[in-house]
Amino acid sequence: MTSVGKNINCIKFTGGELDPVDTDVVVEAPVTLTVNGEAWVTLMCTPDKLEALAAGFLYNEGIIQSRQDIADLRVCPAQDNVDIWLHFGVEKPEKWRRTTGCTGGVTRLESEKAGAQPSKYNPALKNGRVLTPGHIGRLVENLYAVQELYRKTGGVHTSALSDGERLVVTAEDIGRHNTLDKIAGQCLLEEIWPEPRILLTTGRVSSEMLQKALKIGAAIVISRTSPTSLSVETAQRTGITLIGYARRTQFTVYTHPERVQLANPCKQTAGC
Repeated sequence: MTSVGKNINCIKFTGGELDPVDTDVVVEAPVTLTVNGEAWVTLMCTPDKLEALAAGFLYNEGIIQSRQDIADLRVCPAQDNVDIWLHFGVEKPEKWRRTTGCTGGVTRLESEKAGAQPSKYNPALKNGRVLTPGHIGRLVENLYAVQELYRKTGGVHTSALSDGERLVVTAEDIGRHNTLDKIAGQCLLEEIWPEPRILLTTGRVSSEMLQKALKIGAAIVISRTSPTSLSVETAQRTGITLIGYARRTQFTVYTHPERVQLANPCKQTAGC
């Protein structure tokens, strides 16, 4: 199984005519996460970087804290199961909540509490680089430049973690939540945690996305599209600078504008 999948025969209407064409479509596949020999949850995802997806999912859910918590991690040959063994026993969560994510992401009900934590929840959020508008525009262009799977098939989200100069880790998936799990997992497995941490995504920033960004330790979150009201409230409370509708020459700052060097400082407000 590959991320792109088969070449599909279809009919395209253009210029008033119908023509048979061949096109690539992205794979959507169920992948089961098995923890210590017990099946926990099945994720609908793009089946690449599955080790990172599994590790990042457990990290973002607060099950593991570091690479050293993992005793063994393997993807089954059929790529429909990721088997992860921990150095400690852990109970399977009794209930999972279907999130607002693409393809129906899931999260523990208990993890919702993470969004209520104050800024001391992650000390790194007290810092963070100050960006100019031009710098934000360049980071957004860099995000678009790495959308390889999107250019081939469409239908996927792209996210990236930047140190302010380059994109350190990138991920594409049909689910925007999955992209953040893949980023967290790669950082965890390779033990690469850049400073500062700026998270960019093409997806809508929901409260669950904001919680994952908080767990990753991103002081700045930049999205091509909109945040939700609850994500704005959570970002304000936890110290994250939340930027939406980001393009090369425009964007909207929703919270903590002190990390954005605006031309007219007197117009900076807490809510923007």
